[in-house]
Amino acid sequence: MTNMHDIPFLDLQAAYRELKADIDKAVARVLESGWYILGPEVEAFEQEFAAYCQADHAVGVGNGLDALVLALRAVGVRPGDEVIVPSNTYIATWLAVTQCGATPVPVEPYESTFNIDPERIEAAITPRTRAILPVHLYGQPADLDPILSVARRHGLRVVEDAAQAHGARYKGRRIGAHGDVAAWSFYPGKNLGALGDGGAVTTDDAAIADRIRLLRNYGSREKYVHEVQGVNSRLDPLQAAVLRVKLTMLDDWNERRRTLAARYAEALAGADLTLPKVPDWAEPVWHLFVIRSRARDALQTRFDRAGIGTLIHYPIPPHAQQAYESLELDDKAFPLACRLAEEGLSLPIGPHLTSDAPVAVANVLERECS
Repeated sequence: MTNMHDIPFLDLQAAYRELKADIDKAVARVLESGWYILGPEVEAFEQEFAAYCQADHAVGVGNGLDALVLALRAVGVRPGDEVIVPSNTYIATWLAVTQCGATPVPVEPYESTFNIDPERIEAAITPRTRAILPVHLYGQPADLDPILSVARRHGLRVVEDAAQAHGARYKGRRIGAHGDVAAWSFYPGKNLGALGDGGAVTTDDAAIADRIRLLRNYGSREKYVHEVQGVNSRLDPLQAAVLRVKLTMLDDWNERRRTLAARYAEALAGADLTLPKVPDWAEPVWHLFVIRSRARDALQTRFDRAGIGTLIHYPIPPHAQQAYESLELDDKAFPLACRLAEEGLSLPIGPHLTSDAPVAVANVLERECS
């Protein structure tokens, strides 16, 4: 088994190499400004990112988990509340709920898209439910209209976990302000990634944006005057400057991902795999290209031996994690989440991946089957 992949899962350095001159200039601009907390660089990125997301407001925060927590707090989620979440997602979605003192109530997904099934949501609503937290998993939008319809009928808030969906569109409109608020991560591996941690929220609601600005800065608008018990979660100006450069390339990079996804779909059409499905109303950005195989672990080993990097997102569903054993949730209640965790395998995809990667993957499968 090789230690170095000829086709890496993701090459983070390639993005820097492509934009090196502009990124170096942006970083130098911040260093020379002497303004290292919030300030004009962060404000400029917030304006540009809000416009990109077709939202009225963006607020930069320290990371994607904080974005979710502050978004939930801003819409009124408090200890004792319940929040409906997908049964299959990265654990940060659930952590945000419990960090607010609320309880995550998991709902199973559409098996074909990995995203939460709106038709299952209503049965999970109780008098304690305060919000619905759909995730646009792997860069594909969740089906928002029926989710919003359920939320309106029951007087619930909708907080979107958009950590993997930078630039995705739902029914022609970019993800960013369909619900009450959307939370974003700029972890380096995201479609729009910083050179460290970073996050943001976007919303059309000025009161929510104002609340998050207050909460992110110790609950303070005026130095040493604290209106609420806030936190320290502010997007760093250095990261904001880098993100401003990368934002100009995001559409182009997403288009490169779409091209690779189409090539994967063509090259793997005859393989004994379950390939991603895209509804007519969705325009995904392919943060991940996740196939499914009943022999997933053996398949990953074959790819590794062939020098093709793959990852598993995510091998253990949140309900089965030790962190949530106190909820006493049984695997039998979440068969789809368990099946997806057992079968899912993420293939290499990224804006700097060579175009022959899908063919190389298909060749490995063909050799194994011949």
